[in-house]
Amino acid sequence: MVRLNKRQKAIKELVENKKEYQLVSAVEILKKSPQTKFDQTVEVAMALKIEQSSNPIRGTVSLPHGTGKRSKIAVFCKGDFEKEAKSAGADYVGSDDLIKKVADGWVDFDVAVTTPDMMRELAKLGKILGPRGLMPNPKSGTVTTAIAKTVKELQAGKIEYRMDKQSGVKGPVGKLSFSSDALVDNITSFIKAVMKSNIKLQKIQNVKSIAISSSMGPGIRLDKNQFRQS
Repeated sequence: MVRLNKRQKAIKELVENKKEYQLVSAVEILKKSPQTKFDQTVEVAMALKIEQSSNPIRGTVSLPHGTGKRSKIAVFCKGDFEKEAKSAGADYVGSDDLIKKVADGWVDFDVAVTTPDMMRELAKLGKILGPRGLMPNPKSGTVTTAIAKTVKELQAGKIEYRMDKQSGVKGPVGKLSFSSDALVDNITSFIKAVMKSNIKLQKIQNVKSIAISSSMGPGIRLDKNQFRQS
């Protein structure tokens, strides 16, 4: 028999095996779970019944209460766009110099934004940025001429989501220190954005499962029917 430690026992007492919870109740359970010395990230994980190859899902969602983490933003651009990016608060701004820095192995940023005219040069960094999920993409709004607007949206909590090879979609939706209402708002916004991104997801039966968890806390399955689109 596997022996549970104190944390595992506390979690087991909070979460009923195989039960699917209403979102409000699930968030309260997360907040009652054993605390840690750091502010845990809350994440949503969705398992879908559609294939990635024929139904790729990728998009963005602006979380109403942000993620609780300030993203480091790198903007690849030239001329007046550089001034615009710096004024908007981008952390790193440049063109050929920034591209060379990344080519040499530097990737100390969370999001990359670029103007369309820089994409040809930026494509050379595909083997570096691609595997890390940092390559700018028109579908995620990170290839744009609206540099200031994009930078400010990212700073305010706009995040990207995409389906993986196992037909799963997941993303960070806040910190455990957030109020319960803020977490409910963020989680709902994320789930609804994913479901609206593909016509097949308008049918709830094409969503296999939805769960939320914190960094060191339990995974809690949600009753997916509460997100059924009317």
